[in-house]
Amino acid sequence: MNTVLEVRQLTGGYSPRRPVLHDLSFEVGAGEMVGLIGLNGAGKSTAIKHILGLMQQQQGEIRIQGHTLQQEPEKYRSALAYVPETPLLFDELTVEEHLRLTGMAYDVEEKLYEERTESLLDEFYMTPKRRSFAAHLSKGMRQKVMIMNALLARPALYVIDEPFLGLDPLGIRSLLDKLVEVTREGSAVFMSSHILSTVESYCSRFIVLHQGAIIAQGTLEQVCEAAGMKSGKGSLEEAFYRLVTGGGSNGPLG
Repeated sequence: MNTVLEVRQLTGGYSPRRPVLHDLSFEVGAGEMVGLIGLNGAGKSTAIKHILGLMQQQQGEIRIQGHTLQQEPEKYRSALAYVPETPLLFDELTVEEHLRLTGMAYDVEEKLYEERTESLLDEFYMTPKRRSFAAHLSKGMRQKVMIMNALLARPALYVIDEPFLGLDPLGIRSLLDKLVEVTREGSAVFMSSHILSTVESYCSRFIVLHQGAIIAQGTLEQVCEAAGMKSGKGSLEEAFYRLVTGGGSNGPLG
């Protein structure tokens, strides 16, 4: 498995005196969907901000396709696309203009741009809104625009933070179907979500973050074993509950 995202001994946060993250190490490989789960305040958003380069780590290293932000910023940034929890759009641009801007930023060739745009507008039921200004869209539709922009780019890595908030059932299904498709094509997906049943169904591995540290990571069976569940059998929700309430075994999995 080719490693797309590599995080090694990451320590960071808003203040050097009080780091939020403590010695995080994990990988996300090509064709893999990995779920990041944790309670509110566990450090999930802080970890994502470090990966995006919005925060500078105090210790450790982050690489995307072997590139660091410090040494090769253009290659690092062009290899990822981000879908935030809260959609951020330009109110004075239309849906189609947002897609065009993304196509230009990621240097998507014209033929591919047209094919992907038409497909995404259709799959997310946004064709009737293609010429609508972002200011006139509902929150769910704005979130769909963010998702379509990420999918248009077809990067090596998708970083997705609570993507289901505000989406209707059709939007959620369309997103999940597309994430399965892009992983089959070789992209990596790193997704944070509180909807554990969905994370369990679609992700191959999981990272449990608690109080800024990884307390378990691996397959569902490995996470269940770390939670002290016999034979590694059980649901992600039950394993997560045991881990964050102190009912699991000692120490994180490597």
